[in-house]
Amino acid sequence: MVRCNNLITTREQLRSVLNEPSELVTRMCLTRLDKHCGLFISRSPCMLLASADANGNMDVSPQGDPPGFVKVLDKHTLAIPDRPGNNRADLMENILQNPRVGMIFMIPGKTETLRISGIASIVRDPDLLASMAILGQAPKLATGIDVHEAFFHCSKCMIRSKL
Repeated sequence: MVRCNNLITTREQLRSVLNEPSELVTRMCLTRLDKHCGLFISRSPCMLLASADANGNMDVSPQGDPPGFVKVLDKHTLAIPDRPGNNRADLMENILQNPRVGMIFMIPGKTETLRISGIASIVRDPDLLASMAILGQAPKLATGIDVHEAFFHCSKCMIRSKL
């Protein structure tokens, strides 16, 4: 546990400090990808992908390639290529234990981000992998995402941080 005083430990305590989100904010949350999400993803060269193992041990993995490297397969499905790296495969190991993931897509110079959560699977469809080739190199695997929630996140953190 965090070694600080005056911890908030219940939802009631939290909401006594923070108001409930407005209806406008809650309406912004989608259960599928719309055309705005697809356009944002197609322009994003970088995203962060969070996962956890069966015990809740978290990992956040940066993913990047030329804009559009994440494929929007349909309104409910994304595919992310797995490029060669250090072979730790933390994300893949976590997916095998706990398929729930969260993502944040970013575009350089844009202050908005796109947040997506869903259920991941490890994919080795040869046609899909071939469509993700860069310089003639197709990935060995991809991460498929069944999108459960998508929404654009406000710009305040990006503005404050000057990213």
